[in-house]
Amino acid sequence: MGKPEIITSREAAALLADGAVVGSCGFLMHGAAEEIWMAIEQRYLEEQKPRDLTLMWASGIGDGKMRGLNHLCHEGLIAKTIGGHYGLIKKMHPLINENKIAAYNYPQGVLSQMFRDMAAKKPAMVTKIGLGTFVDPEFGGGCVNAAAKEPITRRIEIDGEDYLMYTCQKLDYAILRGTEADENGNISFRKEALSWESLSVAMAARNNGGKIIVQVEKIVKNGAIDPKDVKIPGIMVDYIVITQDMDNHWQTMGTKFNEEFISRRTRFEAAVTPVPAAENFTIRDIIGRRGALAVRKSDYILNYGIGMPESVASVLDYENVTSHFMATVEPGVIGGVAQGGGDFGSAIGAEAIIDEPYQFDFYDGGGLDLTFLGMAECDATGSINVSRFGPDCPGCGGFIDISQSAKMVVFCGSFTAKGLKVKVEDKKLIIVNEGTTKKFINKLEQITFNGVYEAFKGKTVLYITERAVFQLKEEGLTLIEIAPGVDMEKDILAQMEFAPVISTELKLMDERIFSSDSLGLSKLFAD
Repeated sequence: MGKPEIITSREAAALLADGAVVGSCGFLMHGAAEEIWMAIEQRYLEEQKPRDLTLMWASGIGDGKMRGLNHLCHEGLIAKTIGGHYGLIKKMHPLINENKIAAYNYPQGVLSQMFRDMAAKKPAMVTKIGLGTFVDPEFGGGCVNAAAKEPITRRIEIDGEDYLMYTCQKLDYAILRGTEADENGNISFRKEALSWESLSVAMAARNNGGKIIVQVEKIVKNGAIDPKDVKIPGIMVDYIVITQDMDNHWQTMGTKFNEEFISRRTRFEAAVTPVPAAENFTIRDIIGRRGALAVRKSDYILNYGIGMPESVASVLDYENVTSHFMATVEPGVIGGVAQGGGDFGSAIGAEAIIDEPYQFDFYDGGGLDLTFLGMAECDATGSINVSRFGPDCPGCGGFIDISQSAKMVVFCGSFTAKGLKVKVEDKKLIIVNEGTTKKFINKLEQITFNGVYEAFKGKTVLYITERAVFQLKEEGLTLIEIAPGVDMEKDILAQMEFAPVISTELKLMDERIFSSDSLGLSKLFAD
Protein backbone atom coordinates (compact mmCIF):
# COMPACT_ATOMS: atom_id res chain seq x y z
CA MET A 1 0.00 0.00 0.00
CA GLY A 2 1.08 3.61 0.29
CA LYS A 3 1.59 5.98 -2.59
CA PRO A 4 1.77 4.38 -6.04
CA GLU A 5 5.06 4.15 -7.88
CA ILE A 6 5.58 6.02 -11.14
CA ILE A 7 7.18 3.65 -13.64
CA THR A 8 7.79 3.40 -17.38
CA SER A 9 5.66 1.27 -19.66
CA ARG A 10 8.62 -1.10 -20.05
CA GLU A 11 8.86 -1.46 -16.28
CA ALA A 12 5.12 -2.14 -16.19
CA ALA A 13 5.56 -4.90 -18.76
CA ALA A 14 8.35 -6.44 -16.66
CA LEU A 15 5.95 -6.82 -13.71
CA LEU A 16 3.79 -9.41 -15.45
CA ALA A 17 4.54 -12.96 -14.36
CA ASP A 18 4.08 -16.04 -16.53
CA GLY A 19 0.58 -17.48 -16.27
CA ALA A 20 -0.92 -14.30 -14.81
CA VAL A 21 -4.58 -13.38 -15.23
CA VAL A 22 -4.88 -9.82 -16.57
CA GLY A 23 -8.10 -7.81 -16.59
CA SER A 24 -8.67 -4.65 -18.58
CA CYS A 25 -11.40 -2.55 -20.15
CA GLY A 26 -12.01 -0.21 -23.02
CA PHE A 27 -14.34 0.20 -25.98
CA LEU A 28 -12.65 0.11 -29.40
CA MET A 29 -9.60 2.23 -28.53
CA HIS A 30 -11.49 4.36 -25.98
CA GLY A 31 -9.69 3.72 -22.72
CA ALA A 32 -6.99 1.50 -24.17
CA ALA A 33 -3.70 1.59 -22.22
CA GLU A 34 -1.87 1.55 -25.54
CA GLU A 35 1.68 2.25 -24.37
CA ILE A 36 1.51 -0.57 -21.84
CA TRP A 37 0.20 -3.03 -24.45
CA MET A 38 3.00 -1.95 -26.78
CA ALA A 39 5.60 -2.49 -24.07
CA ILE A 40 4.29 -5.96 -23.23
CA GLU A 41 4.54 -6.93 -26.89
CA GLN A 42 8.07 -5.52 -27.18
CA ARG A 43 9.23 -7.38 -24.08
CA TYR A 44 7.81 -10.64 -25.40
CA LEU A 45 9.48 -10.23 -28.79
CA GLU A 46 12.82 -9.60 -27.09
CA GLU A 47 12.66 -11.98 -24.10
CA GLN A 48 9.77 -14.38 -24.80
CA LYS A 49 8.31 -13.11 -21.51
CA PRO A 50 5.68 -13.04 -20.12
CA ARG A 51 4.14 -16.31 -21.29
CA ASP A 52 0.74 -17.98 -21.05
CA LEU A 53 -1.27 -14.97 -19.90
CA THR A 54 -5.03 -15.15 -19.45
CA LEU A 55 -6.77 -11.99 -20.71
CA MET A 56 -10.22 -10.87 -19.61
CA TRP A 57 -12.21 -7.93 -20.98
CA ALA A 58 -15.87 -7.00 -21.53
CA SER A 59 -15.81 -4.86 -24.69
CA GLY A 60 -13.53 -5.20 -27.70
CA ILE A 61 -10.22 -3.38 -27.14
CA GLY A 62 -8.61 -2.77 -30.51
CA ASP A 63 -8.73 -1.06 -33.86
CA GLY A 64 -9.16 -4.07 -36.11
CA LYS A 65 -5.49 -3.89 -37.10
CA MET A 66 -2.49 -3.54 -34.82
CA ARG A 67 -3.46 -1.58 -31.71
CA GLY A 68 -5.02 -2.46 -28.37
CA LEU A 69 -5.04 -6.14 -27.50
CA ASN A 70 -3.77 -6.91 -31.01
CA HIS A 71 -0.30 -6.22 -29.57
CA LEU A 72 -0.59 -9.32 -27.39
CA CYS A 73 -1.58 -11.72 -30.16
CA HIS A 74 1.59 -13.79 -30.29
CA GLU A 75 1.74 -17.54 -29.88
CA GLY A 76 3.01 -18.27 -26.38
CA LEU A 77 2.25 -14.84 -24.94
CA ILE A 78 -1.38 -15.62 -24.24
CA ALA A 79 -2.91 -18.98 -23.38
CA LYS A 80 -6.54 -18.12 -22.64
CA THR A 81 -9.01 -15.33 -23.33
CA ILE A 82 -12.39 -14.48 -21.81
CA GLY A 83 -13.84 -11.62 -23.82
CA GLY A 84 -17.08 -9.97 -24.80
CA HIS A 85 -16.09 -8.97 -28.33
CA TYR A 86 -13.27 -10.09 -30.62
CA GLY A 87 -14.22 -8.22 -33.80
CA LEU A 88 -11.54 -5.51 -33.45
CA ILE A 89 -8.85 -7.90 -32.23
CA LYS A 90 -8.25 -9.38 -35.68
CA LYS A 91 -4.75 -10.67 -34.92
CA MET A 92 -6.28 -12.98 -32.33
CA HIS A 93 -8.45 -14.81 -34.87
CA PRO A 94 -5.66 -17.04 -36.31
CA LEU A 95 -4.64 -18.05 -32.78
CA ILE A 96 -8.26 -18.98 -32.10
CA ASN A 97 -8.80 -20.85 -35.35
CA GLU A 98 -5.54 -22.79 -34.99
CA ASN A 99 -6.33 -23.63 -31.33
CA LYS A 100 -3.19 -21.88 -30.13
CA ILE A 101 -5.23 -20.34 -27.31
CA ALA A 102 -8.38 -21.34 -25.43
CA ALA A 103 -10.94 -18.66 -26.31
CA TYR A 104 -14.26 -17.97 -24.61
CA ASN A 105 -16.92 -15.43 -25.55
CA TYR A 106 -19.57 -14.16 -23.14
CA PRO A 107 -22.01 -11.21 -23.21
CA GLN A 108 -20.41 -7.82 -22.74
CA GLY A 109 -22.84 -6.74 -20.03
CA VAL A 110 -22.43 -9.99 -18.11
CA LEU A 111 -18.64 -9.62 -18.09
CA SER A 112 -18.77 -5.97 -17.04
CA GLN A 113 -21.04 -6.93 -14.15
CA MET A 114 -18.91 -9.97 -13.32
CA PHE A 115 -15.91 -7.74 -12.64
CA ARG A 116 -18.04 -6.02 -10.01
CA ASP A 117 -19.00 -9.37 -8.46
CA MET A 118 -15.36 -10.45 -8.55
CA ALA A 119 -14.50 -7.32 -6.55
CA ALA A 120 -16.96 -8.46 -3.88
CA LYS A 121 -15.45 -11.98 -3.97
CA LYS A 122 -18.73 -13.52 -5.01
CA PRO A 123 -18.25 -17.04 -6.36
CA ALA A 124 -20.49 -16.55 -9.39
CA MET A 125 -22.87 -14.24 -11.19
CA VAL A 126 -26.44 -15.46 -11.74
CA THR A 127 -28.58 -14.06 -14.57
CA LYS A 128 -31.02 -15.03 -17.29
CA ILE A 129 -28.85 -13.29 -19.88
CA GLY A 130 -27.50 -15.84 -22.34
CA LEU A 131 -30.13 -18.54 -21.92
CA GLY A 132 -30.78 -20.28 -25.24
CA THR A 133 -27.74 -18.75 -26.94
CA PHE A 134 -24.30 -20.15 -27.68
CA VAL A 135 -23.09 -19.14 -24.18
CA ASP A 136 -25.65 -21.51 -22.64
CA PRO A 137 -24.00 -24.90 -21.84
CA GLU A 138 -26.77 -26.56 -23.86
CA PHE A 139 -25.52 -24.68 -26.95
CA GLY A 140 -21.74 -24.68 -26.42
CA GLY A 141 -21.12 -22.76 -23.20
CA GLY A 142 -19.37 -19.82 -24.87
CA CYS A 143 -16.46 -21.94 -26.15
CA VAL A 144 -15.10 -20.28 -29.29
CA ASN A 145 -12.75 -23.08 -30.34
CA ALA A 146 -11.82 -26.69 -29.59
CA ALA A 147 -9.05 -25.61 -27.19
CA ALA A 148 -11.70 -24.10 -24.92
CA LYS A 149 -12.80 -27.10 -22.89
CA GLU A 150 -13.93 -25.60 -19.57
CA PRO A 151 -16.80 -23.12 -19.96
CA ILE A 152 -17.54 -20.92 -16.98
CA THR A 153 -21.32 -21.22 -17.37
CA ARG A 154 -23.82 -23.75 -16.12
CA ARG A 155 -27.60 -23.84 -15.90
CA ILE A 156 -29.25 -23.71 -12.53
CA GLU A 157 -32.85 -23.52 -11.35
CA ILE A 158 -34.20 -21.03 -8.82
CA ASP A 159 -37.86 -21.18 -7.78
CA GLY A 160 -38.69 -23.20 -10.86
CA GLU A 161 -37.00 -20.84 -13.34
CA ASP A 162 -33.83 -21.41 -15.35
CA TYR A 163 -30.80 -19.16 -14.93
CA LEU A 164 -27.19 -19.17 -16.07
CA MET A 165 -24.45 -19.12 -13.46
CA TYR A 166 -21.16 -17.59 -14.62
CA THR A 167 -18.20 -18.54 -12.43
CA CYS A 168 -16.23 -15.49 -11.28
CA GLN A 169 -12.52 -15.31 -12.11
CA LYS A 170 -9.54 -14.00 -10.12
CA LEU A 171 -7.30 -11.23 -11.44
CA ASP A 172 -3.57 -10.92 -10.80
CA TYR A 173 -3.26 -7.59 -12.63
CA ALA A 174 -5.52 -4.81 -13.84
CA ILE A 175 -4.22 -2.66 -16.70
CA LEU A 176 -6.31 0.49 -17.05
CA ARG A 177 -6.25 4.06 -18.34
CA GLY A 178 -7.24 7.45 -16.97
CA THR A 179 -6.52 11.09 -17.73
CA GLU A 180 -4.68 12.33 -14.63
CA ALA A 181 -3.29 10.94 -11.39
CA ASP A 182 -2.55 13.02 -8.32
CA GLU A 183 0.41 12.34 -6.07
CA ASN A 184 -1.61 9.86 -4.01
CA GLY A 185 -2.63 7.93 -7.12
CA ASN A 186 -6.23 9.11 -7.36
CA ILE A 187 -7.26 8.81 -11.00
CA SER A 188 -9.53 11.18 -12.88
CA PHE A 189 -11.17 10.44 -16.24
CA ARG A 190 -11.54 14.14 -17.01
CA LYS A 191 -10.88 13.81 -20.75
CA GLU A 192 -12.04 10.21 -21.23
CA ALA A 193 -15.20 9.69 -23.28
CA LEU A 194 -16.39 6.87 -20.99
CA SER A 195 -15.70 5.36 -17.58
CA TRP A 196 -16.29 1.70 -18.59
CA GLU A 197 -16.04 -0.84 -15.74
CA SER A 198 -12.64 0.53 -14.67
CA LEU A 199 -13.45 0.84 -10.96
CA SER A 200 -14.81 -2.72 -10.87
CA VAL A 201 -11.73 -4.14 -12.62
CA ALA A 202 -9.41 -2.28 -10.23
CA MET A 203 -11.33 -3.54 -7.21
CA ALA A 204 -11.40 -7.09 -8.57
CA ALA A 205 -7.60 -7.11 -8.82
CA ARG A 206 -7.01 -5.35 -5.48
CA ASN A 207 -9.27 -7.70 -3.50
CA ASN A 208 -7.55 -10.72 -5.02
CA GLY A 209 -4.13 -9.45 -3.95
CA GLY A 210 -3.34 -8.33 -7.50
CA LYS A 211 -1.64 -5.21 -8.81
CA ILE A 212 -3.23 -2.25 -10.60
CA ILE A 213 -1.36 -0.37 -13.31
CA VAL A 214 -2.86 2.80 -14.80
CA GLN A 215 -1.70 4.75 -17.85
CA VAL A 216 -2.39 8.50 -17.56
CA GLU A 217 -1.54 11.68 -19.43
CA LYS A 218 0.08 13.44 -16.47
CA ILE A 219 0.57 13.74 -12.71
CA VAL A 220 -1.09 16.64 -10.86
CA LYS A 221 -0.76 17.95 -7.31
CA ASN A 222 -2.86 16.52 -4.49
CA GLY A 223 -6.11 18.47 -4.29
CA ALA A 224 -6.20 19.18 -8.03
CA ILE A 225 -8.82 16.46 -8.56
CA ASP A 226 -12.13 16.95 -6.75
CA PRO A 227 -13.24 13.87 -4.77
CA LYS A 228 -16.32 13.28 -6.92
CA ASP A 229 -14.13 13.34 -10.04
CA VAL A 230 -11.96 10.47 -8.82
CA LYS A 231 -12.93 7.37 -10.81
CA ILE A 232 -10.28 5.04 -9.35
CA PRO A 233 -9.20 5.89 -5.76
CA GLY A 234 -5.49 5.91 -5.05
CA ILE A 235 -5.86 3.10 -2.51
CA MET A 236 -6.47 0.81 -5.50
CA VAL A 237 -3.52 1.95 -7.63
CA ASP A 238 -0.06 0.42 -7.39
CA TYR A 239 1.72 1.79 -10.45
CA ILE A 240 1.27 4.77 -12.74
CA VAL A 241 2.62 4.99 -16.29
CA ILE A 242 2.76 8.48 -17.83
CA THR A 243 2.02 8.51 -21.55
CA GLN A 244 5.10 9.48 -23.54
CA ASP A 245 3.44 9.90 -26.93
CA MET A 246 -0.09 11.33 -26.98
CA ASP A 247 -0.78 9.44 -30.21
CA ASN A 248 -1.06 6.49 -27.82
CA HIS A 249 -3.72 8.19 -25.73
CA TRP A 250 -6.46 9.30 -28.11
CA GLN A 251 -9.85 9.99 -26.57
CA THR A 252 -11.52 7.56 -29.01
CA MET A 253 -10.34 5.44 -31.90
CA GLY A 254 -11.31 8.20 -34.34
CA THR A 255 -10.71 11.42 -32.39
CA LYS A 256 -7.72 12.78 -30.46
CA PHE A 257 -9.95 14.91 -28.26
CA ASN A 258 -13.37 16.49 -28.55
CA GLU A 259 -14.70 18.53 -25.63
CA GLU A 260 -18.26 17.81 -26.74
CA PHE A 261 -17.81 14.11 -25.92
CA ILE A 262 -17.48 14.94 -22.22
CA SER A 263 -19.26 18.23 -21.68
CA ARG A 264 -22.55 20.02 -22.29
CA ARG A 265 -20.99 23.40 -21.53
CA THR A 266 -20.10 23.99 -25.15
CA ARG A 267 -22.90 24.92 -27.53
CA PHE A 268 -23.23 22.37 -30.26
CA GLU A 269 -25.60 21.80 -33.11
CA ALA A 270 -25.47 18.33 -34.55
CA ALA A 271 -25.51 18.29 -38.33
CA VAL A 272 -28.88 17.08 -39.55
CA THR A 273 -28.62 14.37 -42.17
CA PRO A 274 -30.23 15.68 -45.37
CA VAL A 275 -32.93 13.55 -46.98
CA PRO A 276 -31.52 12.17 -50.23
CA ALA A 277 -33.61 12.09 -53.38
CA ALA A 278 -35.58 8.85 -53.62
CA GLU A 279 -33.72 7.80 -56.77
CA ASN A 280 -30.50 7.94 -54.75
CA PHE A 281 -31.78 5.88 -51.82
CA THR A 282 -29.40 3.23 -50.59
CA ILE A 283 -30.34 0.02 -48.80
CA ARG A 284 -29.47 1.81 -45.56
CA ASP A 285 -31.87 4.66 -46.38
CA ILE A 286 -34.77 2.28 -47.02
CA ILE A 287 -34.16 0.21 -43.90
CA GLY A 288 -33.69 3.35 -41.83
CA ARG A 289 -37.00 4.78 -42.99
CA ARG A 290 -38.91 1.56 -42.28
CA GLY A 291 -37.18 1.29 -38.91
CA ALA A 292 -38.23 4.81 -37.99
CA LEU A 293 -41.86 3.87 -38.64
CA ALA A 294 -41.51 1.07 -36.07
CA VAL A 295 -41.00 3.55 -33.22
CA ARG A 296 -44.05 3.91 -31.02
CA LYS A 297 -45.15 6.95 -29.03
CA SER A 298 -44.60 4.94 -25.84
CA ASP A 299 -40.95 4.30 -26.72
CA TYR A 300 -38.75 6.76 -24.87
CA ILE A 301 -35.45 5.04 -24.10
CA LEU A 302 -33.72 3.70 -27.22
CA ASN A 303 -30.51 1.90 -28.13
CA TYR A 304 -28.83 1.70 -31.53
CA GLY A 305 -26.31 -0.91 -32.57
CA ILE A 306 -23.42 -0.04 -34.86
CA GLY A 307 -23.79 -0.17 -38.65
CA MET A 308 -27.21 -0.48 -40.29
CA PRO A 309 -29.17 0.52 -37.14
CA GLU A 310 -27.47 3.92 -37.19
CA SER A 311 -29.53 4.73 -40.28
CA VAL A 312 -32.68 4.73 -38.15
CA ALA A 313 -31.21 7.44 -35.92
CA SER A 314 -30.48 9.55 -39.02
CA VAL A 315 -34.10 9.30 -40.18
CA LEU A 316 -35.49 10.24 -36.77
CA ASP A 317 -33.10 13.18 -36.88
CA TYR A 318 -34.26 14.63 -40.19
CA GLU A 319 -37.88 13.89 -39.23
CA ASN A 320 -37.21 16.28 -36.32
CA VAL A 321 -38.46 13.92 -33.61
CA THR A 322 -35.28 13.08 -31.70
CA SER A 323 -36.42 15.27 -28.80
CA HIS A 324 -39.12 12.69 -28.08
CA PHE A 325 -36.54 9.99 -27.26
CA MET A 326 -33.55 9.38 -25.04
CA ALA A 327 -30.87 7.43 -26.89
CA THR A 328 -28.45 5.28 -24.92
CA VAL A 329 -25.24 3.45 -25.79
CA GLU A 330 -24.22 0.31 -23.92
CA PRO A 331 -20.86 1.43 -22.45
CA GLY A 332 -22.69 3.99 -20.32
CA VAL A 333 -23.87 6.94 -22.42
CA ILE A 334 -27.34 8.38 -21.82
CA GLY A 335 -28.68 11.06 -24.16
CA GLY A 336 -26.84 13.28 -26.59
CA VAL A 337 -26.07 12.47 -30.20
CA ALA A 338 -24.57 8.98 -30.41
CA GLN A 339 -21.51 8.74 -32.63
CA GLY A 340 -20.54 6.07 -35.16
CA GLY A 341 -17.39 4.79 -36.81
CA GLY A 342 -14.23 5.18 -34.74
CA ASP A 343 -16.16 7.28 -32.21
CA PHE A 344 -18.85 4.62 -31.63
CA GLY A 345 -19.64 4.34 -27.95
CA SER A 346 -19.36 8.08 -27.33
CA ALA A 347 -21.88 10.87 -27.84
CA ILE A 348 -21.91 14.60 -28.40
CA GLY A 349 -23.57 16.44 -25.53
CA ALA A 350 -24.53 13.38 -23.47
CA GLU A 351 -26.84 14.00 -20.51
CA ALA A 352 -25.03 11.44 -18.37
CA ILE A 353 -22.14 8.99 -18.59
CA ILE A 354 -22.34 6.15 -16.08
CA ASP A 355 -20.24 3.05 -15.44
CA GLU A 356 -20.96 0.26 -17.90
CA PRO A 357 -22.11 -2.36 -15.34
CA TYR A 358 -24.89 -0.01 -14.22
CA GLN A 359 -25.98 0.66 -17.80
CA PHE A 360 -26.45 -3.09 -18.23
CA ASP A 361 -28.23 -3.34 -14.87
CA PHE A 362 -30.72 -0.85 -16.27
CA TYR A 363 -31.04 -2.78 -19.53
CA ASP A 364 -31.34 -6.18 -17.83
CA GLY A 365 -34.12 -4.93 -15.59
CA GLY A 366 -36.24 -3.89 -18.57
CA GLY A 367 -35.34 -0.21 -18.73
CA LEU A 368 -34.81 -0.22 -22.49
CA ASP A 369 -37.99 0.38 -24.51
CA LEU A 370 -36.65 -0.30 -27.99
CA THR A 371 -33.40 -1.40 -29.59
CA PHE A 372 -32.27 -1.47 -33.20
CA LEU A 373 -29.65 -4.16 -33.83
CA GLY A 374 -27.84 -5.59 -36.83
CA MET A 375 -28.83 -8.82 -38.56
CA ALA A 376 -26.36 -11.13 -40.29
CA GLU A 377 -28.01 -14.56 -40.55
CA CYS A 378 -31.54 -15.67 -39.67
CA ASP A 379 -33.30 -19.05 -39.63
CA ALA A 380 -36.94 -20.18 -39.76
CA THR A 381 -37.35 -19.87 -35.99
CA GLY A 382 -36.31 -16.22 -36.07
CA SER A 383 -32.98 -17.02 -34.45
CA ILE A 384 -30.05 -14.76 -35.37
CA ASN A 385 -26.30 -15.24 -35.74
CA VAL A 386 -24.06 -12.18 -35.58
CA SER A 387 -21.16 -13.73 -33.68
CA ARG A 388 -19.46 -16.47 -35.74
CA PHE A 389 -18.88 -16.97 -39.47
CA GLY A 390 -16.30 -19.66 -40.17
CA PRO A 391 -12.86 -18.22 -39.37
CA ASP A 392 -14.36 -14.83 -38.59
CA CYS A 393 -15.32 -14.76 -34.90
CA PRO A 394 -16.37 -11.24 -33.90
CA GLY A 395 -18.26 -12.42 -30.82
CA CYS A 396 -21.50 -11.20 -29.30
CA GLY A 397 -20.55 -7.93 -27.59
CA GLY A 398 -23.66 -6.49 -25.96
CA PHE A 399 -26.00 -8.06 -28.54
CA ILE A 400 -27.24 -10.86 -26.25
CA ASP A 401 -27.76 -8.64 -23.20
CA ILE A 402 -29.67 -6.01 -25.17
CA SER A 403 -31.75 -8.26 -27.45
CA GLN A 404 -32.92 -10.40 -24.54
CA SER A 405 -33.84 -7.47 -22.28
CA ALA A 406 -35.36 -4.74 -24.46
CA LYS A 407 -39.15 -4.51 -24.53
CA MET A 408 -39.06 -4.36 -28.35
CA VAL A 409 -36.31 -5.50 -30.72
CA VAL A 410 -35.88 -4.47 -34.36
CA PHE A 411 -33.21 -6.29 -36.36
CA CYS A 412 -31.97 -4.36 -39.39
CA GLY A 413 -30.10 -5.83 -42.35
CA SER A 414 -30.07 -6.33 -46.09
CA PHE A 415 -32.01 -9.31 -47.46
CA THR A 416 -28.98 -10.83 -49.19
CA ALA A 417 -25.26 -10.01 -49.05
CA LYS A 418 -22.26 -9.61 -51.37
CA GLY A 419 -23.16 -7.65 -54.48
CA LEU A 420 -26.74 -6.60 -53.71
CA LYS A 421 -27.77 -3.41 -55.51
CA VAL A 422 -31.20 -1.79 -55.51
CA LYS A 423 -32.84 1.39 -56.69
CA VAL A 424 -36.14 3.19 -56.17
CA GLU A 425 -38.39 4.25 -59.06
CA ASP A 426 -41.92 5.64 -58.76
CA LYS A 427 -42.14 4.59 -55.10
CA LYS A 428 -41.21 1.03 -55.99
CA LEU A 429 -38.14 -1.05 -55.16
CA ILE A 430 -36.13 -2.46 -58.05
CA ILE A 431 -33.56 -5.22 -57.47
CA VAL A 432 -30.76 -4.21 -59.83
CA ASN A 433 -28.33 -6.94 -58.82
CA GLU A 434 -29.11 -9.75 -56.39
CA GLY A 435 -26.65 -10.56 -53.63
CA THR A 436 -24.79 -13.84 -54.01
CA THR A 437 -25.05 -14.82 -50.33
CA LYS A 438 -28.34 -15.78 -48.70
CA LYS A 439 -28.89 -14.48 -45.17
CA PHE A 440 -32.11 -16.36 -44.43
CA ILE A 441 -30.71 -19.85 -44.08
CA ASN A 442 -31.62 -23.28 -42.70
CA LYS A 443 -28.86 -23.67 -40.12
CA LEU A 444 -26.98 -21.03 -38.16
CA GLU A 445 -23.37 -21.58 -37.20
CA GLN A 446 -24.07 -20.01 -33.83
CA ILE A 447 -27.17 -18.78 -32.00
CA THR A 448 -26.77 -15.21 -30.74
CA PHE A 449 -30.52 -14.63 -30.47
CA ASN A 450 -32.81 -17.61 -29.92
CA GLY A 451 -36.15 -17.09 -31.62
CA VAL A 452 -37.76 -20.13 -30.00
CA TYR A 453 -36.79 -18.91 -26.52
CA GLU A 454 -37.80 -15.29 -27.19
CA ALA A 455 -41.08 -16.00 -29.00
CA PHE A 456 -42.85 -16.81 -25.75
CA LYS A 457 -41.88 -13.60 -23.95
CA GLY A 458 -44.71 -11.64 -25.52
CA LYS A 459 -42.54 -8.80 -26.86
CA THR A 460 -42.48 -7.44 -30.39
CA VAL A 461 -39.54 -8.56 -32.54
CA LEU A 462 -39.25 -7.27 -36.12
CA TYR A 463 -36.76 -8.10 -38.89
CA ILE A 464 -36.51 -5.22 -41.36
CA THR A 465 -34.87 -5.55 -44.75
CA GLU A 466 -35.04 -3.35 -47.83
CA ARG A 467 -37.67 -5.61 -49.48
CA ALA A 468 -39.51 -7.41 -46.69
CA VAL A 469 -40.44 -7.18 -43.03
CA PHE A 470 -40.83 -10.21 -40.80
CA GLN A 471 -42.19 -10.59 -37.28
CA LEU A 472 -41.33 -13.21 -34.68
CA LYS A 473 -44.38 -15.22 -33.71
CA GLU A 474 -44.85 -18.47 -31.82
CA GLU A 475 -45.20 -20.36 -35.11
CA GLY A 476 -41.86 -18.96 -36.35
CA LEU A 477 -40.54 -16.22 -38.63
CA THR A 478 -43.57 -14.62 -40.27
CA LEU A 479 -43.57 -12.45 -43.40
CA ILE A 480 -45.82 -9.44 -42.74
CA GLU A 481 -44.80 -6.88 -45.39
CA ILE A 482 -43.22 -6.79 -48.84
CA ALA A 483 -41.91 -3.77 -50.72
CA PRO A 484 -43.92 -2.43 -53.63
CA GLY A 485 -42.31 -3.50 -56.90
CA VAL A 486 -40.80 -6.79 -55.74
CA ASP A 487 -41.95 -10.25 -56.81
CA MET A 488 -42.60 -12.39 -53.74
CA GLU A 489 -41.67 -15.68 -55.40
CA LYS A 490 -38.54 -14.49 -57.24
CA ASP A 491 -37.22 -11.74 -54.97
CA ILE A 492 -38.17 -13.10 -51.55
CA LEU A 493 -39.02 -16.80 -51.32
CA ALA A 494 -36.44 -17.90 -53.91
CA GLN A 495 -33.74 -16.00 -52.00
CA MET A 496 -34.44 -17.90 -48.76
CA GLU A 497 -33.35 -21.43 -47.85
CA PHE A 498 -36.62 -22.00 -46.02
CA ALA A 499 -40.26 -21.05 -46.47
CA PRO A 500 -41.35 -18.51 -43.85
CA VAL A 501 -44.82 -18.37 -42.40
CA ILE A 502 -46.80 -15.90 -44.53
CA SER A 503 -49.19 -13.69 -42.65
CA THR A 504 -52.85 -13.83 -43.62
CA GLU A 505 -52.71 -10.04 -43.39
CA LEU A 506 -49.65 -9.61 -45.63
CA LYS A 507 -49.42 -6.04 -46.86
CA LEU A 508 -47.17 -3.69 -48.82
CA MET A 509 -44.54 -1.69 -47.00
CA ASP A 510 -45.64 1.93 -46.58
CA GLU A 511 -45.02 3.71 -49.89
CA ARG A 512 -43.70 6.75 -47.96
CA ILE A 513 -40.57 4.67 -47.30
CA PHE A 514 -39.77 4.81 -51.01
CA SER A 515 -40.25 8.55 -51.33
CA SER A 516 -38.11 11.46 -50.23
CA ASP A 517 -41.20 13.04 -48.69
CA SER A 518 -41.46 13.28 -44.92
CA LEU A 519 -42.71 10.22 -43.08
CA GLY A 520 -44.91 12.53 -41.03
CA LEU A 521 -43.42 11.50 -37.70
CA SER A 522 -43.33 15.01 -36.27
CA LYS A 523 -47.11 15.27 -36.61
CA LEU A 524 -47.58 11.75 -35.20
CA PHE A 525 -45.54 12.48 -32.08
CA ALA A 526 -47.06 15.95 -31.65
CA ASP A 527 -50.61 14.55 -31.51
